[in-house]
Amino acid sequence: MASTLEIAFGCGASVELPQASVLQMFEVRAAELPESIALEMCGKKLSYRELNENANRLAHHLRQLGVGPDALVGISLDRSFDMVIAIYGILKAGGAYVPLDPAYPTERLQYMVGSIGMKHLVTQSDCMGRLGDLNGIEVVCLDKSQSLLQRESSENPEPLASEGNLVYAIFTSGSTGQPKAAGVYHRGFTNLVQWFVSEFSISSSDHALLVSSLSFDLTQKNLFATLIAGGTLHLQPPGPYDIKELSRLIFDHGITLLNCTPSAFYPLIEPFEEKKASMLASLRVVFLGGEPISIARIKPWLTHFECQSEIANTYGPTECTDICGFYRLNKANIDRYDFVPLGGPIHNVQLVILDTASKPCAIGEPGELCVAGAGVGVGYLNDSEMTQQRFVRHHFSHLTSQLLYRTGDQSRWHTDGVVEFLGRLDYQVKIRGHRIELTEIERSLETHPAVKEAIVLVKSDDSNGDPQMVACFTTREGMLASQVDLRCHLAHHLPAHMSPNTFEPFSSFPLSPNGKVDRRVLAELVRDRQQSNSVASVATASSSLEESIRSAWCQVLDRDEAHLDANFFDLGGDSIRLARLHQKLETLLQREFPIIELFSHPTIRSMTDHLGDSKAGLGNQALVRDRARLQREAQAARRRVRG
Repeated sequence: MASTLEIAFGCGASVELPQASVLQMFEVRAAELPESIALEMCGKKLSYRELNENANRLAHHLRQLGVGPDALVGISLDRSFDMVIAIYGILKAGGAYVPLDPAYPTERLQYMVGSIGMKHLVTQSDCMGRLGDLNGIEVVCLDKSQSLLQRESSENPEPLASEGNLVYAIFTSGSTGQPKAAGVYHRGFTNLVQWFVSEFSISSSDHALLVSSLSFDLTQKNLFATLIAGGTLHLQPPGPYDIKELSRLIFDHGITLLNCTPSAFYPLIEPFEEKKASMLASLRVVFLGGEPISIARIKPWLTHFECQSEIANTYGPTECTDICGFYRLNKANIDRYDFVPLGGPIHNVQLVILDTASKPCAIGEPGELCVAGAGVGVGYLNDSEMTQQRFVRHHFSHLTSQLLYRTGDQSRWHTDGVVEFLGRLDYQVKIRGHRIELTEIERSLETHPAVKEAIVLVKSDDSNGDPQMVACFTTREGMLASQVDLRCHLAHHLPAHMSPNTFEPFSSFPLSPNGKVDRRVLAELVRDRQQSNSVASVATASSSLEESIRSAWCQVLDRDEAHLDANFFDLGGDSIRLARLHQKLETLLQREFPIIELFSHPTIRSMTDHLGDSKAGLGNQALVRDRARLQREAQAARRRVRG
């Protein structure tokens, strides 16, 4: 058993980092396996040679435009071959890539670009409209620059970036009301990818499926780990979160590695049945991160005889290169704890739990989890004040980095050396794996001309175990703000995953004796109000089908009632909840139909009219042929709920 000192400091194994960067490791594989398939998407394939040569051409072009070490290059692309080529090309040029999700509001994207002084951008013409004014930025539009890029050299450029340069920067939610960019070093990323490949024995026989957004920190390692090992990376097409399509991709391509949030994984195995176990039988490791894992929800699948997979609970903040702690969960140890531990540290990383006096906590004592070692990043770009608050100097001789990152996560050590997550120490929350500062939502709401004050609360008691955000607000004298008004207002400021599920108006907020808003009392008022509203009269369903669909809505949205003409997304629906609804409706109707049809019929009444029509469903060849039209009609809705 590890000593108390070793546990108190949680030191991961000390492993020498390779001299080669992840890019150079990939180039070695591309030379060894030039015609092997590196990328696959929608039946199209790209070989290692093609990926490497296309990335090289882009890299040479970017260097001519002035890109070099620590140059921040925006990348605004949906999941595609071009997205991977752009990432590799930016890094080969020596720069650092900065994801700019084309689904984000234009105002947010403009702030992100301006806050870090971005000078270069790689995108496509269909994504440029969301980016707004790009004056002063050198834009490489891939679909319009192919003839120019084809004239560039396809040879590997000489490496410019070193381990101390930036590899990428990802924006996280900010407590000041604006997002902040966390920068990551090459050395931390190389350490992560090397550990990832080694720990899970990733090889050329592996097939990984990429389902998450480029703006998500957990995505980054997946873009490199499988490819430096010689395997194939499969890309899920952008669009609605279609559980059937995802299961089919896993089954058809023999996917062995999958990385996503628990919220995104649960619909694949719920409700559990033999067919689902068979569809996922090729999986050998499912990497889940971003939020706590429910043992009750994964146990039926994980303990089934057809399941050959284990689950890797991966923990780590964006500021520390994604993963700094992990725990392997399988059939043998699933009953060891009544929770899923954060586990222990990865190679060359140290975990420390400190009390309020910044001293190491005793085993079993709650404190703030802090991270040191190779994964600690550069801090927040152009925000020295926030960097100094979270990245602090320490006096512990056992730690290998000068800085210690304070995560804000309350945790404790167990005697066997694993870390248990206990919750947050501030108003930050995780929603479907996205780290959200509630203060940022509050500040955005208060920019609405009618809103005087806003407080965002989180309910964690929905039937699916998913947290839900409730925005409480007061209005200025003589002014009103409806739920639709506020949701539309936030859509211009925040990404869809930061929009509250419900909005509750108040004339004033309850105050504590010290004059601050009493959040506990406010939460009780919200609960009482919602329970009261649940018995309010709503329109009577006109058919048993309409009532059954309303019942399915209420289960998915964790509501007691829903108006027949309410919009699913205005009641807090999102892509994951829509996927659950889709499953329930297919079971109810005992037939299959494309999930995209639900985007075009987002109310109970319109959904009933459509699904009750005998022509609806996959059996209707006219609808199948008209799928492209449905996709165009649903594009705006997909943008709102992507994630």
